[in-house]
Amino acid sequence: MNAPRINQMSCWASALVVLVITPVSMGWAEQQESPPGPRVELSLRSWMVTNGETKWSHNASGINSQLGNPTSQLTYKDNNTHIIELAARVNFARRWFAKGDLGFSVALNQGQLVDDDYTAVGGQRLFSQTNSNVTGSGTQYVNLDIGYRAVEFSENRGHFDVFGGVQYWRTEYEATGVQQVVCTPSGIPGITCNPSTNIQGVLAITNTTHWITPLHAGFDTEYRITRRVSVDLKASVSPASIVYNEDIHHLRADLQQNPSFSMWGVGVSANADASLTVMLTRQIALTGGYRIWWNRTYTGTWENHPVGAASDSAPLTELQTYRHGATLGLTAFF
Repeated sequence: MNAPRINQMSCWASALVVLVITPVSMGWAEQQESPPGPRVELSLRSWMVTNGETKWSHNASGINSQLGNPTSQLTYKDNNTHIIELAARVNFARRWFAKGDLGFSVALNQGQLVDDDYTAVGGQRLFSQTNSNVTGSGTQYVNLDIGYRAVEFSENRGHFDVFGGVQYWRTEYEATGVQQVVCTPSGIPGITCNPSTNIQGVLAITNTTHWITPLHAGFDTEYRITRRVSVDLKASVSPASIVYNEDIHHLRADLQQNPSFSMWGVGVSANADASLTVMLTRQIALTGGYRIWWNRTYTGTWENHPVGAASDSAPLTELQTYRHGATLGLTAFF
């Protein structure tokens, strides 16, 4: 007599369990599959007391066999400057993001230009070296990237992102004064130096370098040590970075002034940034770390622009720019 009632109650209980579990399961599935809304990150950073250098050299021995290889090498070194950076990142469609940053120098400090000239007469040797003070410099850059979150670490420990994008990086140096440090006979007719040259307080050379990277690729990985503290490593590289460089030699009447020498080339670029982040609140983070950027040509051409004569061209043997220094910044999350 009771068996049918028991079976009937079991059926009703099973149906009730199904009715309860089904919407909960559907709700959980929707929660897991639906992408989160856009999230914006805004950052104000300081690339503090960065140290930078630009070096270029060319080989004009094909024009005159008495010239050395390299013929001339200019090194703008020990340039320290303070850079302010504004950055933004927008996360969308759960795993995709877009980010960009804009940087510009706000403080100009010391530096030195070393100008070396070589002769091939009697063997490759340095016959002239002059030094100038770098009294002004300017650095500006912009990065624009699109990225994808490739891996999310378990237990919300961090992530591994990949990205690609473009970079433009401009540096300008102004060299003041000319002091002759080395001066020996070159052995080349018409090419001499003056050992007593010591010009002070006069603008001698303006150098401007433009690095354009149409496509770089990289990664950005973060690992959370605690809820509030995490470490981050970011790096990118490009095998095809384009450079245009120009020198204006203000004290040379035999050269045009816009510009006196020009160079273009193609090279490699690499950027790396390591940092430590501390969450001050749920929406504000303090970040500190170290960054290095480096670009170098593997092929290129140098040209001179004399007054009243046609330009000569020669292989650009080297053009290299790098900058490194500590970073400090604040990031707000919305």
